[in-house]
Amino acid sequence: MCGLLVSTDPMTDLRAFEEGLTTLSDRGPDSSRIEIVDGCPVGFARLAIMGLHEEGMQPFHLKGSVSVCNGELYDFRPVKSELSKEYHFMSDSDCEIILPLYEKYGTGMFEKLDAEYAMVFYDAKEKTWIASRDPIGIRPLFYGYTESGKIAFGSTVKSLLPIAKDILPFPPGTYYKDGEFIPYTKIWEAQNCVRADIDTVCAKIHDLLIDGVRKRMDADAPVGYLLSGGLDSSLVCAIAQKMSHKPIRTFAIGMDKDAIDLKYAKQVADYIGSEHTEVIITKEDVLAALDPVITALESWDITTIRASIGMYLLCKYIHENTDIKVLFTGEISDELFGYKYTDFAPDAESFQKEAEKRVRELYMYDVLRADRCISSNSMEGRVPFGDLAFVRYVMSIDPDMKMNHYHMGKYLLRHAFEKDHLLPDSILFRDKAAFSDAVGHSLADDLKEYAELSYTQEEYQKEVSSYTAHTPYTKESLLYRDLFESHYTGLSDLIVDFWLPNQTWEGCHVTDPSARYLSNYGASAY
Repeated sequence: MCGLLVSTDPMTDLRAFEEGLTTLSDRGPDSSRIEIVDGCPVGFARLAIMGLHEEGMQPFHLKGSVSVCNGELYDFRPVKSELSKEYHFMSDSDCEIILPLYEKYGTGMFEKLDAEYAMVFYDAKEKTWIASRDPIGIRPLFYGYTESGKIAFGSTVKSLLPIAKDILPFPPGTYYKDGEFIPYTKIWEAQNCVRADIDTVCAKIHDLLIDGVRKRMDADAPVGYLLSGGLDSSLVCAIAQKMSHKPIRTFAIGMDKDAIDLKYAKQVADYIGSEHTEVIITKEDVLAALDPVITALESWDITTIRASIGMYLLCKYIHENTDIKVLFTGEISDELFGYKYTDFAPDAESFQKEAEKRVRELYMYDVLRADRCISSNSMEGRVPFGDLAFVRYVMSIDPDMKMNHYHMGKYLLRHAFEKDHLLPDSILFRDKAAFSDAVGHSLADDLKEYAELSYTQEEYQKEVSSYTAHTPYTKESLLYRDLFESHYTGLSDLIVDFWLPNQTWEGCHVTDPSARYLSNYGASAY
């Protein structure tokens, strides 16, 4: 992951700007640079992944225009080859093609990109600033306003705090130009409805996911894979191993006394032949990580924080003990194919609307979690289930086919890979377990116990009443909110609400977001 910080205000205090850019050193530890463009500061912190030499350092320039981009542009080499007939490129970086593409297609280029990105650039011809974010929001981007009312953009809230106020997430699938935020796509809205037999649908799922993994394996830096032993990460690892000429490096994490995932992750690693590492954590590790995790996440959501602790500690281990700079993860499958709680969807239309909501809000929850846990440990995340062609296709499948009519959630995804034998059936058809639970049920239990001891009932009731927006409703949620406010006072609107199962559905009336409180959790707990 890289980091960017841009102010469109020539009056921006340069020392405050430098302070903001310094906070991005975890995202971009390799080098940083500030340039003044039309009187305005443009900053970039680099993690070198593609084009590792100095020539790949941003900002990039073309005929007076200037760009910075935190992103990966997939299958960019043939595009670059075609553009090379008209443009001379200085580096091997994928992001160097952005300004030539813009010169060729204008803002229409955003719909053409097969990428996950956050970018800001200055159009020297029109003398205007443009910013854009990928359709899902896999790469973070925020905006705020300087004292002069000029817009500023940053990869994190923390980077903007020294120079801007009224900070909010930049909406995915949108570009900014001339004071307007203009949606260029709504990937969560299906353009058509695919009605075909199950084998035809599953064959397409199969081929698109394989292609999503393939294109993300292109990296000039060392690559690793997060492996929980659940369906999604196991499929990603198995596909990658099949396409690799040597064992891939897989990593799993679990609590010291009740880890669920570790045994399944080892089964997968042994089956596919990966070079596997297990990381064991304790209650003390979990509690010590709580404040750093909330600081990195810039979130107060219970689900996000719980699920981030194991991921953060695993990424911390990888960063401190290996040379890996790129990590594959299994995020975005649940939003597309369904959670445990979507088994309770009353009908196909409700299932589809829930999927649309979850994909639309991904950038505030699971995608944010993956980005921050990985990037705060100076690595870049790759998310094959977030491949744009894959997401668009799965969202277009007749939702009735995606509902759990098969006594097994996410059946289409499982069936799509049944004939390949990339995974043992015991993994391919393993019941879903939430990540924070599968790291060990004691993880959430330890956090709840700590929160319970942190407040008397009187203190809890008094503090809860002080939060009129997104009001905490348990001592655990209050603990997280208090820690959030200590770093990001008054910025609770960065996310819309607590992540919970759909409370309007029968069977989903739970106050704890963990899937283990649902009646259909079943074998997931073992």
